[in-house]
Amino acid sequence: MGYKNIEIDLDNFCQTLKKQNNMPTKTKEKKVFVLDTNVVLHDPECIMKFQEHDLVIPITVIEELDKFKKGGEELNLHSRMFLRSFDKLTMDPKVFNGGSSLGQGRGTIQVKLCSNINKQVRTTLAEDTKDHRILSIVCDLVDAEQKKTASQKRKVILVSKDANLRIKARSLKMDAQDYENDKVAIMDELYTGSRGIEIVSKDIIDTMYSENSIPVEQLQLKDAFYPNMYFILKTKNEKSSAIVRLDVNKKNIIRVEKNTISGITPRNSEQTFSMNALFDPEINLVTLSGKAGTGKTLLALAAAIQQANNKIYDKVLLARPIVELSNKTLGFLPGDAKEKVSPYMLPLFDNLAVIKNSNNRTKESIEEMERDDRIQIIPLAFVRGRSLNKCFWIIDEAQNLTPHEVKTIITRAGEGTKIVFTGDPQQIDHPYLDSRSNGLSYIIERWKGQSMFAHITLIKGERSYLAELASQIM
Repeated sequence: MGYKNIEIDLDNFCQTLKKQNNMPTKTKEKKVFVLDTNVVLHDPECIMKFQEHDLVIPITVIEELDKFKKGGEELNLHSRMFLRSFDKLTMDPKVFNGGSSLGQGRGTIQVKLCSNINKQVRTTLAEDTKDHRILSIVCDLVDAEQKKTASQKRKVILVSKDANLRIKARSLKMDAQDYENDKVAIMDELYTGSRGIEIVSKDIIDTMYSENSIPVEQLQLKDAFYPNMYFILKTKNEKSSAIVRLDVNKKNIIRVEKNTISGITPRNSEQTFSMNALFDPEINLVTLSGKAGTGKTLLALAAAIQQANNKIYDKVLLARPIVELSNKTLGFLPGDAKEKVSPYMLPLFDNLAVIKNSNNRTKESIEEMERDDRIQIIPLAFVRGRSLNKCFWIIDEAQNLTPHEVKTIITRAGEGTKIVFTGDPQQIDHPYLDSRSNGLSYIIERWKGQSMFAHITLIKGERSYLAELASQIM
């Protein structure tokens, strides 16, 4: 009998001995999570994402949701979605008395009332507010857990997207955390879509130019790699190089050519990667991320116009989330839906003007498309329920969208439609999103590895030396 088998037998023996002597075996610690209103508004399906842990919904949250249930904005929709599903759960009276099960493998959920503010909260935070009532419930739950035996005690954690409330909770020695379920990994680890430089022999470079592809085994790639990942092949002396892409089946390395599209020529390797992904008919979803001035929107528009002219797509759709810089609103605007969103689309039209000025032929084709209404502005508020077929759809500033909103947008895609999201995850104007929780980062992390998806992180600014310097030193 080998050592490995002896270890297995000993482990089984220990487990049997524990059972015979009623010795407790180590189990996963069960926790109690108290949800704030902003968590529900951020993700109306949040209650199904806490696995085996128990949930508490303060009655104050239900009160606050009542304010949001009317209206056509995303928060209003989320409020209604949650209340409809929660209404069914409250048919079980246990929701108000000890907790009702959320299903097999999940914990319980209960509504907690707050008739009197906890003494500790009342002493520290004199004002009677809804946030403080939520803290009072957390405090009461902690006190209740402390009275239990050591084996029965559970950790009580407040979950809130409000940093101020989390700070108050911790000042009262409570555990508090942000809602992390839809957040991606650390930004430094976010998928970039490319692998940098691979040093190869000159024979491989020569084969790439003569055959346009080589089997992936010839490169002996290390670490993880995904379909449609881009990189640069170079010889040791850097005299020969080739820009390449891993095919969707991860079997071949394909050479990528640098082409001028709609009068726009890529100025660096990342822009060349981007143009290739934007033109590949097998790639239906593309994300381009990078700081201001890297050419994300310009490249997407150039590719869209060229392919619409070639009748690959019937029309080009342009959209942008309406989030004002520093919350400086324009106020009420006259006109129909298209006229109301037009001021927010000016950055897209600025890029369109650059493409128009590249040459007369391109200018004429764009003007013809505008006359035929083949370039359209799509207000994102009205996309729900639509099915968009055979169009090239560009969503700019996607970092200001929530994960739920990008899901809604992508699920509108019909046959023959390509969707491109552009944005900078580090430049967010939405008050409730950050670099890890925004929709653009969410797509990049969730879609990597899918054969119909490609992502490129653009690094070098090409707008002007002034813009590039500003992004570096400010």
